[in-house]
Amino acid sequence: MVLSSDTKNKAFNKDGKRSGKRPTDSRLHDSAPAKPGFAARAAATKILAAVIDRKTPLDGMLDAEGGNPAYKALGESDRALVRAILNSALRHLPRIEATISSLLDSPLPEGARALHHVLVVGAAQMLYLDVPDHSAVDLAVEQANRDPRNRRFAKLVNAILRRIGREKQDILEQVARVPAMPAWFLTRLEAAYGASAALKISQTQLEPAAIDLTVKSDAEGWAKRLNGVVLPTGGVRLAAFEGSIPSLEGFGEGEWWVQDAAASIPAKLFGPLADKRVVDLCAAPGGKTAQLILAGAKVTALDQSANRLKRLSGNLARLGFEAETVVADMSKYRPDELFDAALLDAPCSSTGTTRRHPDVLWTKGLEDIAKLAGLQERLLRHALTLVKPGGLVVFSNCSLDPEEGEDLVARLLADTDSVERVPIAAGDWPGLEAAISPLGAFRTTPDMLTLADGFASGLDGFYAVVLRRLS
Repeated sequence: MVLSSDTKNKAFNKDGKRSGKRPTDSRLHDSAPAKPGFAARAAATKILAAVIDRKTPLDGMLDAEGGNPAYKALGESDRALVRAILNSALRHLPRIEATISSLLDSPLPEGARALHHVLVVGAAQMLYLDVPDHSAVDLAVEQANRDPRNRRFAKLVNAILRRIGREKQDILEQVARVPAMPAWFLTRLEAAYGASAALKISQTQLEPAAIDLTVKSDAEGWAKRLNGVVLPTGGVRLAAFEGSIPSLEGFGEGEWWVQDAAASIPAKLFGPLADKRVVDLCAAPGGKTAQLILAGAKVTALDQSANRLKRLSGNLARLGFEAETVVADMSKYRPDELFDAALLDAPCSSTGTTRRHPDVLWTKGLEDIAKLAGLQERLLRHALTLVKPGGLVVFSNCSLDPEEGEDLVARLLADTDSVERVPIAAGDWPGLEAAISPLGAFRTTPDMLTLADGFASGLDGFYAVVLRRLS
């Protein structure tokens, strides 16, 4: 991106070193009282650095109990601000970085990553959030002044962010042409789906995900009561609302649970399940387990984490459901009796969930996709040994990459005579026909499922296939 050059900041010379005199303002010290809002910005900057530089998943750091200490020390309103800053910064990171780069005569010096993250947090607030410019600038400058590594660049922070404030609309128009995904992943999308579809997916991930519910019954009734709309999957999508999920009608009574529309598809692919024994492998947190129970199956929920299974049991209890739970590594699991069916929603790169998990593309890479695809194939081959001859295995994950879906299934079917694909019929899924591949598998992408005004469009990227064990 190229912005007008007549007002570029002259803070660095061509060697990338600070030109002019160093700031001598030392009025701010670490021991001085911090301004209101400073702690939230400082926490956001620390967490952003952990995501980008150390590939640390965001969810764990934002956990209310075991999360980042700086985040846990904040009040709820400041925590909400931190989440908003991080989500915006990560969704728009290539555009924010392009903006900052265009306003420098030369790149930031080596070792200036902390300064870079201060600028990104400041710019994210100014470009993509409803935060007053003066507040974002003032607190970013204070961050720089309080950090010995960045104190000498405080005037630079001030100059860069103030210019962003003055030229905001021009900047937003120009960076709209910058892809919102890292180059490595955009290249993968273009290879798999074509340039046009890849661009649509990239644009879609800029919007937050909707809240979808799986209901026990009467989807039309619950859509009316909750100001929602019935989806082609049979679930309900909510319009924007104020308040918390537990405050909604039906939550306490266990009439529904939160589950993305795409995530609800795999458990629906078995056909009739009444009185059949089904194992839900990698079961926690339990949304798919609940679907299987609702369909009449006798469910064994397996997960290698006792804590995650405890959470699953709690979720099922609210819904009035019960399942046998087994703590085990599924790759080593051997039941006393084979099952009628198995659901394997496998661990994956989660690249289909960037609307709700924008850190994924910055914490994962090509090597992770290859490693996870190998793990998934091993798990799938084992899952097929857990069902009776004639039994079904539904394999799914929330990755957009064919290496974790179509490619590994094709490889398995090519070298295994005892397994066949059971094609999914597009006619059975009105409204989602475009998600059924020519081979009869589900492939949703975030740009699918366009809804009427008032409801967010899109759904998670998911792959799902039905396989039958022959012998």
